[in-house]
Amino acid sequence: MAWTKPAPREDGYVALRSYGAIGDGRTVALIAEDGQIDWLPMPDLYTEPVFAGLLDAGKGGRFELRPVADDFEVDRAYIEGTNVLTTRFRTETGTVEITDALVTGVAGRLPWSELVRRIEGIEGSVDLAWAVVPGNTFGTNPIQRIDTVHGPLLRAGDINLILIGSDHGRTDPTESGDGEADGPLDFRGAFTTSPGSRHILCLCGTDDEPIHLPNAPIVDEGVDRTIDNWRTWSKAFNWDGPWSEAVQRSTLALKLLLFSPTGAIAAAATSGLPENFTGGKNWDYRFAWVRDLAYTVQALLNFGLREEPHAAVSWILKSLKENGREMHIFFELDGSLPGDVVPTGSEGWRGIGPVYSGNPASGQLQLGVYADILAIMSQYASGGNIIDASTDSLLCSFADDACQRWQEKDAGMWELEEQQHYVSSKMGCWQAIDAALHLAEIGQLHPDPDDLEHWTKNKQLIEEWVDENGWSDELGAYVMYPGSDKLDASVLLHAPTGFDRGERMSRTIDAIRASLARGPLVYRYTGMDEEEGTFVACAFWMAAALACVGRLDEAHALMDELVEQPNDVGIMAEMIAENGEFLGNLPQGLSHLALVNAAITIDALEKKARGEDPEDNADDFGRDGSGADSGSDGSTDDAGTDSSGDAA
Repeated sequence: MAWTKPAPREDGYVALRSYGAIGDGRTVALIAEDGQIDWLPMPDLYTEPVFAGLLDAGKGGRFELRPVADDFEVDRAYIEGTNVLTTRFRTETGTVEITDALVTGVAGRLPWSELVRRIEGIEGSVDLAWAVVPGNTFGTNPIQRIDTVHGPLLRAGDINLILIGSDHGRTDPTESGDGEADGPLDFRGAFTTSPGSRHILCLCGTDDEPIHLPNAPIVDEGVDRTIDNWRTWSKAFNWDGPWSEAVQRSTLALKLLLFSPTGAIAAAATSGLPENFTGGKNWDYRFAWVRDLAYTVQALLNFGLREEPHAAVSWILKSLKENGREMHIFFELDGSLPGDVVPTGSEGWRGIGPVYSGNPASGQLQLGVYADILAIMSQYASGGNIIDASTDSLLCSFADDACQRWQEKDAGMWELEEQQHYVSSKMGCWQAIDAALHLAEIGQLHPDPDDLEHWTKNKQLIEEWVDENGWSDELGAYVMYPGSDKLDASVLLHAPTGFDRGERMSRTIDAIRASLARGPLVYRYTGMDEEEGTFVACAFWMAAALACVGRLDEAHALMDELVEQPNDVGIMAEMIAENGEFLGNLPQGLSHLALVNAAITIDALEKKARGEDPEDNADDFGRDGSGADSGSDGSTDDAGTDSSGDAA
């Protein structure tokens, strides 16, 4: 890292690239380069955030901590193997280091939320000022300040916040004696560091429960314990392939999105960040998408991790069973079905609104979700796990649904209002049926013989349908839907699944690069360059697809470019504008997942090409690698490509 001057705030906002993220398995805080925390739902990620300055600099809430002097430099990095962030400030008079952590307890995750900011003097002296200024632009409850026998408490409805510290120089307003305080609805203070000095700021939060009063020395020890806990987890992480730093950091970013109370995996940590610079696409991503969960489980299984994949698989199956045993696109983090989309009182990042709580994609028909569930269960079972009887029945019913519904129009992967026969959705149904057949073959599903015949027949019918309706000779590519001249980057996902690793997929890659790519980055589908930024995950899908069609040198070269796209601490948003600015919610799970899974795929196929993996044990997206040797168009080595490689 190198010392840099943080960009000044414009109307209270900083670029989205400025944010690092910390978390504790319950929630996530975003910390800007200048030390200000602009996002923190407390105590849980789905809680109405009382720190949402990210979306409303004036009223949203923030936790400031910075040098008093305006002229300072910053140098920051995660402590290796952790999601604990260190930020150094250097002024004309000295240097100070801040360690930010959402801490864990002796027995694991704390039953309350505890944000700790440890400030250590390094050289000279630095005057620092801090302020905890809650807001409530997501809710209707005003902030109240209540004086208690243990000091002032800030409250918004059922959310209670208390701040303690050591040598933190807090200044409180004068008490009125009636339980209310005369001063402003915040906590503030200032202090000066010196070489070896140590100061603690700890913010504790609960929701509809008594609030724990932390003890400063124990809190200080908790920072070190949290660092050790993260490092212990990282030691179980097994990756000896290329791009190791980027892969590990993306895996740690994914770990931030695992909601440990249930096992759910949030799609992103934020709500309402815009997908363009004009507004209108400001949705909430603090939900568990079936698709993102499946991809995350796949990545974690490939890294030899056991607990998180099992928790996530168990949670999603339980949620599906408890909600009618029907397929749903996403759930609340507690497993319930999502509620309505509600506008908030936030003005939006840089004034780009409106900002919504909730997401309108709930209730859509997305046929690709069948593949997400069945494919990940195929990999999960192939990894030595046993499917229970109730799940056996559920998965068989999903395979039946895929056979019955693949001929319907749907909203596609991109959650579009216009329903069409999206080609990638048909490929997804093929993947779902293929995974179900494999599960039956290895004795993990037990369908009736007639059902097996029905599955096999429909798998072939989908191949024929795509061959006849999904390909355009004129464009030399798979199209978005029959009769369309649009290209869709989600088709790239079905090179790793094994649907097509031949000439047609290779030509589609070229067509997408020519039409949708801007440098190494890629737009979602035709026309999106006029509506939003490039979609980060699509670029990594491109790299993986290149590897799957045998173009390994191109795949590796593209990955070399793409691993430079995260910000200085390895965090990625949903999109990147052509000017390099982040857009959309962050950390975005799908972006980090795409990086990880592309690295796994390329590494596996490169090892196979070098003869280092003779047994070809690597798993692909679809299942455990068997039967994905040819594309649906019957090609195996078209145009000099190797379509026989199975990848993770």
